[in-house]
Amino acid sequence: MARKITFRGIDVEELKDLGMDEVMKYIPSNARRAVRRAQKNINYKYKKLMEKVSEAKKNNKKVKTHLRAGVILPSWIGMNISIYNGKQYVDLVISPEMIGHRLGEFAPSTGPVKHSGPGVGATRGSKFMPLK
Repeated sequence: MARKITFRGIDVEELKDLGMDEVMKYIPSNARRAVRRAQKNINYKYKKLMEKVSEAKKNNKKVKTHLRAGVILPSWIGMNISIYNGKQYVDLVISPEMIGHRLGEFAPSTGPVKHSGPGVGATRGSKFMPLK
């Protein structure tokens, strides 16, 4: 039996069909504020991203963006979005679990650091490390 995917008790297909006002009731307050600021044209870049995504959804294309602070909306489910992490674009397919989160959360900008032994430029004392 397949697991039924819901978001805060609502079926994902129903969530896609809801209007923006009804969707606002189900996303967290800080995400709600960001979306409202975009609708009022205060946050122009996010509004432009929302328009690009709706246009790309009609044409079935991928969207490239630098806007890591954009909130993922239910209408974006199944979209391909490439998010810039400071070095390259990270491809992302939007799933129902991502609703209400920011785009940047899924494109890490820093990676793990792996340090090796002392080398050129290290202190003089570290030149004579004992071999075990």
